Amino acid sequence: MNWQIQQILRRRRGAETGAIPAGRGGAFSVCLVYPNHYAVAMSSLGFQTVYKLFNDQPDLVCERAFLPDRDELDAYLKSGDTLVSLENERPLSDFDLVAFSISFEPDFVNIPRILKLARIPACAVDRTAGDPLVIAGGAAFLINPEPAAEFFDLITFGEGEALIPPLAALFVRHGAARELLLQELGRLPGSYLPAAGDGAVPHRVIAPAAAPPACSVLLTDETEFGNMFLVEVSRGCPRGCRFCAAGFVYQPFRQQPLELLKAAVLNGLQHRRTIGLVGAAVSDHRSIEALCDFIVEQGGSPSLSSLRVDRLTPHMLELLAKSGHRTISLAPEGGSQRMRDMIRKNLTADQILEAAEAVARAGILNLRLYFIIGLPGENDQDLEELVNLTAAIKDRVVEQARLHKRLGEITLSVNPFIPKPFTPLQWAGMCPLEELKRKVTWLEKRIRPLANVRLKVEDLHGCVLQALLSRGGRELTPLLLQMAEGLNLRKAAKLCRIDVEACVTRTLALDDELVWEVAPVADRERLVSEYQAAMERLEEEL
Repeated sequence: MNWQIQQILRRRRGAETGAIPAGRGGAFSVCLVYPNHYAVAMSSLGFQTVYKLFNDQPDLVCERAFLPDRDELDAYLKSGDTLVSLENERPLSDFDLVAFSISFEPDFVNIPRILKLARIPACAVDRTAGDPLVIAGGAAFLINPEPAAEFFDLITFGEGEALIPPLAALFVRHGAARELLLQELGRLPGSYLPAAGDGAVPHRVIAPAAAPPACSVLLTDETEFGNMFLVEVSRGCPRGCRFCAAGFVYQPFRQQPLELLKAAVLNGLQHRRTIGLVGAAVSDHRSIEALCDFIVEQGGSPSLSSLRVDRLTPHMLELLAKSGHRTISLAPEGGSQRMRDMIRKNLTADQILEAAEAVARAGILNLRLYFIIGLPGENDQDLEELVNLTAAIKDRVVEQARLHKRLGEITLSVNPFIPKPFTPLQWAGMCPLEELKRKVTWLEKRIRPLANVRLKVEDLHGCVLQALLSRGGRELTPLLLQMAEGLNLRKAAKLCRIDVEACVTRTLALDDELVWEVAPVADRERLVSEYQAAMERLEEEL
């Protein structure tokens, strides 16, 4: 193998703690693949959890592989070496099973890239008995599996704690008997065989109620959260904002018991001082203050990804300030009251202003504010209110900053609305790209005069791709194959005769067939009711 690839892999292994011992074997071998770079993969608590779950199964050993970084990829291409696992530098094609864990739809593009490097046919129909079984699971498939479905022999719908033990038992029992194994796997709850074509709708499975909190398994500095030990405090979200999949896909909302979380924290503090509390609705946990108190009492520092505006308390802010927090993230989402009401955010401008002032009063002077533009029915007046709200927040923060005798910064993080499957706004169209560009230019002009306010906008072209993969079906598989070869979205779509704008901007009818409903996740009647309520809210404002 190329010496440069070996050097990269050895460095990574040397910087990790928690990986399986080199040379460990099992009756059935799995390579768990995250279709992005190592640093991104190792930031995923879900990926780490699946790695542990596989390795906890009797007679099974699981290693890992990733999309090579640029230097590593160049070395692979120059040497002609096949993609290998991190732990034992074993070619992926030698494993019994290659399992993809995928969190985000844009990573679908990397699936054929990885399989090509591994010398495994990209599409399941082209594989033979000598190829590994290729399966997939993860949050992206609970949204819409169809654009990438033809790459896999099996797709799983649900949560790893419930899926992996029965899957692993079948793997070990039947070994590499491909057809028999697929037949047996297809009978398991949560299993979807893309090639079956029988219209069978699989059931989503959820983790057992007694499942302990997911925690960091592998620790390395080569990741965004390298200084943290991550603990999942809850799963799902009780809020039900109409644009967000977390409140509809991961149901019911589940909170880990405080005593189990304390035990996880004590374990984590043996490795890292900072405990990163993970979940879609961390601040909604019933014992979040008590947990943060406990972390501080034990000499640690709690870290929360974002805080719900209406769940901030002086005590919580005091804890975070004492723990060294310099930035707090708040998510008003809608720039105007009209937009917040439409998406059911249940927040007023006064609540947002009071929360921002409370954060600054506690001495945390850097704020990150998340807003969505391009929501259904949005107009320039809504954008004007967004700017006015930002200016008012700035004034409140500056007033507190004077008392603290230091300035902070407000980061305005603006993301376009993307219609996500299994949300009430799945039927709404995305704002056209040119109109989004106009809105961004308008915002840039209005935000520029505000001192200490920085505007950060998500890549618009990347958002269009995400919307396309959220809404499209198997007609997008050729497009993914072309993009995997290096074509950008525009060129790949032209070659494949796909009208991207029409797909992402079209408002769907309630009786339209939805390709993603092969993965039944949410209560359709509830989604329809919420969508109608959102549209009625817009009409009331006219």
